[in-house]
Amino acid sequence: MLTWNDYPTGDHRAQCPVCQRRDKSLGISVFSHEHAVAHCFRCGYIETRQPQRELTPAEREAYKRRMDALRQQHDAETAQRHAEAASEAVARWNAATPATEHPYLSRKAVKAHGLKVEGSILLIPLRDSTGKLHSLQTIFADGTKRFLFGGRVKGCYHGIGKPQGRLIVCEGYATGATIHADTRDAVAVAFNASNLLPVAQALRAKYPGAELVIAADDDWMTEGNPGMTAAKKAAQELGALLAIPDFTGLDRGPKDTDFNDVARLALTAQEVHA
Repeated sequence: MLTWNDYPTGDHRAQCPVCQRRDKSLGISVFSHEHAVAHCFRCGYIETRQPQRELTPAEREAYKRRMDALRQQHDAETAQRHAEAASEAVARWNAATPATEHPYLSRKAVKAHGLKVEGSILLIPLRDSTGKLHSLQTIFADGTKRFLFGGRVKGCYHGIGKPQGRLIVCEGYATGATIHADTRDAVAVAFNASNLLPVAQALRAKYPGAELVIAADDDWMTEGNPGMTAAKKAAQELGALLAIPDFTGLDRGPKDTDFNDVARLALTAQEVHA
């Protein structure tokens, strides 16, 4: 909930109390001390100071004009941050060296496919379907993951392998590397659940003849199972196949959610029974 008294009459920008975006995606219009409206351009959250009162036609038109202006400003600021992050990504990527090993890769038991290292930091590129580099995911030795601030993520991915008939879209790098090792199929790493559909859409447009598969993370201990929910939605909207990790017979822990976890647990089980 917003503290309306913090905002005088006029238009304002703030951090959304729901999605907590750092880019101040919440547009606020304060018409008077009695009437104000806030709308998040990212998650769609809406809050009004007087939710019971209908807007008058004049207020509705004023609200629309103010929200349009704030949205245009927000889009311009986002584009600027995207451009700055892309420039940083290109500079850091060009200065980095090809990755051959890294603690994160060792723990996940996967190989480096088109990755680089910057000292002890593993770099994973985020590219669009044309191959343009937009941002980087950085993974530290302890496994901490970060994206470049302001960098574009939506619709960007890291490709593993060359598409030849089947194309698999998944969330994380370790998951993608595991799937590629097991199937030899091309994989697109979308980095998070909300990006599965945008990436799958971009790839369907680029490779219309490919068999598209959405590999889900089974976030079984998280309310709403966001990984499974997003994967099913992407598969349904695009008519793609859906692959779900099977933990049957494995000693599954609360954080075991993806195909890399399945492979790790299966290997442990084989070693125990060897």
